[in-house]
Amino acid sequence: MFGANKRKTNFIYKINNFIPNTHEIERINAINPSTSKIKKRIEEITANGGNLAFHAVEGHVLKNNLTLIDSLLPHILAEIILDYFSSGFSTLKDLTHLIDQRNPLNYDMQHAHSFYEYKIKHFLTDSALGMTGSKVWTGVYDVTGGYLIVKNNGDVLCYHIYNRNQFEDYLFSNTKLDTPSSTRHEFGTIFEENGEFFFALNLQVRFK
Repeated sequence: MFGANKRKTNFIYKINNFIPNTHEIERINAINPSTSKIKKRIEEITANGGNLAFHAVEGHVLKNNLTLIDSLLPHILAEIILDYFSSGFSTLKDLTHLIDQRNPLNYDMQHAHSFYEYKIKHFLTDSALGMTGSKVWTGVYDVTGGYLIVKNNGDVLCYHIYNRNQFEDYLFSNTKLDTPSSTRHEFGTIFEENGEFFFALNLQVRFK
């Protein structure tokens, strides 16, 4: 639904409290089990005292598109992406629940506002209706009447644009993060800039 686009959809994290030597960096970057190699590399960084903190969205168009939807959306998605690669959760619903419990952006939660869910639903809706990581998003939807979804069993769901709440709920309950090729999209390895260390993760959203 929201496809990876090489480095344009990468999120960059600064690795704090991490002072490795060249051999250690090469060892971590070479970790390559049959599954979950990115997760294993993050675990090794953490085991060596490192802490990943959101630094920037690598693609400037995507950064601005997300900021247009909500000024804090880049940071929110960065937290969700890191949870995806660090935990066993993959659905947007579960990952949003995790970030809601942790509340890394320190929203005022005393009245139980669903800050994170509301913003992620808007991101999913705009992505489904035309927003990408490579084209400037103006908020004008590619579809004007409705949106058809064909399920695996052949059932066809139709959401009219006026049924926005139902459409948002469907997307929120039926999408997940996925891992594209780390080689093709150039992420998942430690790199150094001006004496500081960084790690990139990629954003890709698919239907379950």
